[in-house]
Amino acid sequence: MLDLIHAYENYLTKVKQASNNTVSSYMRDIRQFSEWLQHSRNTEILNADQLNISDYLAYLQEQGKSGATASRTLASLKNFYAYLVSTGFLETSPVSADIHVDRGEKKLPQILTGKEVELLLMQPACVDPKGIRDKAMLEVMYATGIRVTELIDLNVDDVNLELGIIKCNGAKKSRAIPLYPAALRALSVYMKEVRMLMIADPLEKALFVNVGGARMSRQGFWKILKFYQAKAGIEKEITPHTLRHSFAVHLLENGADLSSLQELMGHSDISSTQMYTHMINQKLRSVYEKCHPKA
Repeated sequence: MLDLIHAYENYLTKVKQASNNTVSSYMRDIRQFSEWLQHSRNTEILNADQLNISDYLAYLQEQGKSGATASRTLASLKNFYAYLVSTGFLETSPVSADIHVDRGEKKLPQILTGKEVELLLMQPACVDPKGIRDKAMLEVMYATGIRVTELIDLNVDDVNLELGIIKCNGAKKSRAIPLYPAALRALSVYMKEVRMLMIADPLEKALFVNVGGARMSRQGFWKILKFYQAKAGIEKEITPHTLRHSFAVHLLENGADLSSLQELMGHSDISSTQMYTHMINQKLRSVYEKCHPKA
């Protein structure tokens, strides 16, 4: 893999004759993405998919990187994967035309309104195992604000129905997150009535499984979310991170303090959590400019 990245660096330098600054920026972006993939997704850069790209851009945003940095990173990855396709290492690029990042000032993530969340959560028809599972997954995502990787990594032993909490095992430490009553009910029904009907192996530890009975994948949950977005008729672009961001903003809007939110979100640095106060301030300013007669 390092040889492949080095070959691309030679291509930029000798064939494209890119400037030293361009080569340095591109290679730094690619190597940082490769390291992130290995540490957080346990995969190699050749195996990255569209969701990996989107997750990484969201990660950069959470780390407080500017829109310009995210945009340059996207361009770096797009060109790198185009090179891999042209040289036959890949058949298709994971950087699709659907992935966009605004340039300039740091773009604040989009969130759902409370009504949009309710509409989304109403979509799964709890008449079969799949619908009951989907309802539980969506409720748990919004109830806890966990990352999609944390959701699919949950095991049965991470849930305490009696206390109404889940244990989320993050990269650096574990955290206990409470569930609101509706989410607890949905998860309880899934675990007590449905999960055993879906698992392929009685010893399966995964909390959420796919129709084949194995642990749900990130791609699988992505498809589930997109299906219910379309069913709900929500025009906003929804990703798993949209539910996480909505969770954070809605808590702050209802009086949560930053340090508590930081703990719930699993942020190592409170500066990542402070992004959500900027979102609320921006929203208030938008309302002010729209509604004040003198604005």
